[in-house]
Amino acid sequence: MKKRKLPFEEKLGEAYEQGHLESVSPSKHELKKYKQAAQSTFIKDRRVNVRLSTPDLMDIQTRAAEEGVPYQTLIASVLHKFVTGRFVEKSSRLTTRSSGRGKRHAA
Repeated sequence: MKKRKLPFEEKLGEAYEQGHLESVSPSKHELKKYKQAAQSTFIKDRRVNVRLSTPDLMDIQTRAAEEGVPYQTLIASVLHKFVTGRFVEKSSRLTTRSSGRGKRHAA
């Protein structure tokens, strides 16, 4: 699946190609802050296997594409935000779908 560029990525690429971007060095304080954030956020020392339905995985992959991140990163981010109490659900362009589970056992 080829990743489509988002509008801000297009503008950023154009600005870079036209030489409108300027490289700056972060201060020592900023570097320390970024390193601490990276260490507390990105250290992944445990592996977890989760079984998902195909439709759920497809929806997660679609949502990840909307956000411009890999789907496993999206899953990890959602879980992290949930357990730290910072999870805020955003609406998606995905249509809501029924799992169909209620219809399976109809007699």
